[in-house]
Amino acid sequence: MGTEDGRVPDEGGARADVDSPFSALLEDSVEDLYENAPCGYLSTLLDGQIAKVNTTLLNWLGYERDDLVGRRRFSDLLTVGGRLYHETHFAPLLRMQGEVSGIALELKSADGNRLPVLVTSAVKTDGEGQPVLIRTTVFDARDRRAYETELLRARQESERERSRLQRLNATLQKTLLPPALADVPGLEVAADYHIASTDEVGGDFYDLFPLGAGSWGLFLGDVCGKGAAAAAVTSLARYTLRAAAVYDPDPVAVLRNLNTVLNYEYQGSDPRFCTVIFGLLTPDGDGGDFLVTLASGGHPPALMMRADGSTAYLPTPGGQLVGALADAHTVTTTVRLAPGDTLLLYTDGLTEAHTALAGDRYGDEALLDFARDLAPTTASAAVEAIRALLDSFGTGVDDDTAVLAINVHRPADEPQS
Repeated sequence: MGTEDGRVPDEGGARADVDSPFSALLEDSVEDLYENAPCGYLSTLLDGQIAKVNTTLLNWLGYERDDLVGRRRFSDLLTVGGRLYHETHFAPLLRMQGEVSGIALELKSADGNRLPVLVTSAVKTDGEGQPVLIRTTVFDARDRRAYETELLRARQESERERSRLQRLNATLQKTLLPPALADVPGLEVAADYHIASTDEVGGDFYDLFPLGAGSWGLFLGDVCGKGAAAAAVTSLARYTLRAAAVYDPDPVAVLRNLNTVLNYEYQGSDPRFCTVIFGLLTPDGDGGDFLVTLASGGHPPALMMRADGSTAYLPTPGGQLVGALADAHTVTTTVRLAPGDTLLLYTDGLTEAHTALAGDRYGDEALLDFARDLAPTTASAAVEAIRALLDSFGTGVDDDTAVLAINVHRPADEPQS
C-alpha cells in the first residue's frame, strides 16, 4: 500500500499502490527504458529465432521490428566470421555456462555496413530450471573500435620509429668502432662488441693501429653513459687517442692528452669521463716475443693467459677516471708476451653482468676462474668464449661489453691450442 500522500514507501515497506499515478508512470518508464536504453536488447528462442528486440538496436541496424521478430535468427545478424565464431565458441559456451559476457562481434546493418559490438547473453530458465529463452545485451563498440584502431596505428608507428632508431643506432655504433684491426706480424688479434640494448648507442670502444718504428698502439675504453652524448665522447676519445699516440706513443702521455681534452671540453653542468687502458706494443728480439706497456685510467685490469696455462690480472691499481679531474693519476705496467701467451682487455659490462644466481654480479673472481679454464688459448678462441659467456647471461647483461685479445703465435713446429 502507498502512503496517504501517494508516495512509494522505502525498500523495507510495502509495494506502491498499483492505482497510484506514480505506479503508472513507473510502469511506463520501465517500458521506455527497455525500448530506448543506451544499449540494444533482444530475446531469442533456444534455436536463435528473435522473439523480441528493442528500438535502440533496431535504430542501430536500420531494421523494422517486423523484419526481425519471428523472421530472423540472431546469427543472421552476424558477419560470416561472427557466425562461425558463434557456432563454434559462443553458442557452446552459452549452453555449458548459461552466460557469456563481453564478446566482441560485428553485426550487419540493413544497408550492409558493419557495427562493432560487445555482446553479453544469458539463458533464462523456467520454474523447473529448464531453459526457455536467451536474453542478449548489445553494446555499441564503435568508439572503442575507433580507439583500438588509433591505438594500433600509434603502436605501429611507434614500432616503425623504434626500428628506424635502432638502425640509426646500429649505423652510429659501427662508426665508433674500427672497420678492421691492424695486422701485426707474429700476432693473432680478435675483438668483439656485445650490445646490451639496440635502443641506445653504447660508449665502449677499442682499436689496434700501427705507429712508427715497428710498434703498434692499442686501446680499449668505456665512456660513462649511453646515447648520443656518450657517442660524441666516444668519437672524441678514439680520435684523440690515435692522434696523441702518433705525436708521443708513451702510454702515460697518451692518456694525459685525452684527459686534458675531455676535461676541457666537458666542464660545467654535464661532465663526461671514461675509463681507458692504452698499450704500446713492440717486438722484442728474434724469438717472437713482444713487449707491451699498458697505462690505465680507472679501467679494469687486463688478463694475461700464459702458454703454460697460468692466468693472472696485470696489476694496474689506482688509475683515475680520464676526464674527471684536471690532473688525473695514471698507472702503468710492462709485460713480456711470449709465444702462446694471450692478453685480454675487456670493459666492465662483462664483470657487472647479472647471473642466474639470485641476480648476483658475475665479478672479477669468476672471470679469473673462467680464464684459467681457457688457458692456454688463442685470441679468437678467447673472444669466442667470452661471446658465448655473455650470451648465456641473457638479459642479465645490462651494459655493452667490448673485448680485445692479442695472442703471440707459437713457432710453426709447435701445436696451437
